[in-house]
Amino acid sequence: MAEIKPISAWRYNPEKTPKIDDLVSPLFDVVSEKQRNKLYDQPLNSIHLSVPRGNGTIKDMARSTLEQWKREEIIKQDPLPGIYAYYQFFTLPGVVKEYCRKGFICNIRIADWEEKIILRHESTMPHSVSDRKEILNETQLNISPTHGLYTDEQHILESYLDECVKKPIYEVEDYQGVRDVLGVIHDADVIALIIKLMKDKQIILADGHHRYEGSLQYQKEQSKTNPEHDGSEGYNFHLMYLTNTESDDLRILPTHRLVKDITELDEHSLLSQLSDDFIIKELDNAYDVNEIILGKKWAFGLLINKNAYKIRLKPEKITSIDWNFPDQIKILDLTVMHYFVFEKILGIKRKEQVSSNNISFQRNFTECLSEVRNGDAQFALITKDIPIETVKQTCYSGYTLPQKSTYFYPKVISGFLFSSIHQNEFYSPFDSRFQ
Repeated sequence: MAEIKPISAWRYNPEKTPKIDDLVSPLFDVVSEKQRNKLYDQPLNSIHLSVPRGNGTIKDMARSTLEQWKREEIIKQDPLPGIYAYYQFFTLPGVVKEYCRKGFICNIRIADWEEKIILRHESTMPHSVSDRKEILNETQLNISPTHGLYTDEQHILESYLDECVKKPIYEVEDYQGVRDVLGVIHDADVIALIIKLMKDKQIILADGHHRYEGSLQYQKEQSKTNPEHDGSEGYNFHLMYLTNTESDDLRILPTHRLVKDITELDEHSLLSQLSDDFIIKELDNAYDVNEIILGKKWAFGLLINKNAYKIRLKPEKITSIDWNFPDQIKILDLTVMHYFVFEKILGIKRKEQVSSNNISFQRNFTECLSEVRNGDAQFALITKDIPIETVKQTCYSGYTLPQKSTYFYPKVISGFLFSSIHQNEFYSPFDSRFQ
């Protein structure tokens, strides 16, 4: 099953760089244009590797920046391999409790989806995969970790991670208002214990499907063209942040859908078509939507013009879904939404929905409401959060959820450490200790 390795990480050189707060950045696929522009003003910020700006191609600019940073010792490689404990302390609106998502960052051997070692729950978009693969090819560097989930009901590792973060390397408050804390484990016995524990685990890919798919495609290309390929090469590994599915502090937030540029669609015609399959109830206050649909199966909020509705699938209609899915996937809320609304009413076929320009995604309810009322979107569908058990169920079935079905919160940040797959930088003389 999962094979992990400690990392000989590249990290910012404190003698050459400002405080770490000025160096970290959001992941490439969640950073907003406003955030980008602010971060670009910091010449050493990690965004110059993940989403570089300039006159050349993204991959060339990333390579050039990395070469300069290595040459000028802006970043240096840690002399000892380690596994990095990474804790994220956060709160949620309306909740007094402070949560703490606990996990660790390591290298993990890349596995094809068919091997069922690393399981996906979402589809990917080809252009984003290609973009990540090209940067990996040019830099030979994993710039930010993807997020994977393992299951350990006994919580064996948490005590070791707790001890590690008592003496952190870094501690920052990030763009999400989250407190991120990083520590490193160099104890060979503890590292060996973590490696051993993970050997019987399947990993669910929570976040970073495009980055992982890019690494997977690159690994396949390199293994085919390298006549001496033996599986030990750096390109066989990927940087990943691993957290326990059994943690009470693992949170998945809903991602709502916005629809635009559908011709001959108005409020009356949409409600008329929805009424064939849904029970429709008009709401007095749009801000009540989230509470009203909470806990109700196949229920969604609909925002259109200045009005709000609760729509709920008529139970007898669930058997009419003709997608080739097992029953446990057909009955999911998001399957219902994407089948009955996007395919049946809007005419956007399932395979086209991933890349459709008519559908966009928004986590913030207020932004959804604003876009609809401003006319930037024709309507919005408000969803509920997804339980981790649903994600597990989907992964184990071998199927995937619709695009942007999950939003694991908080997002991992980029800039704490980087992992090289270059042959001269991947290996450590201490690696034999962990074989």
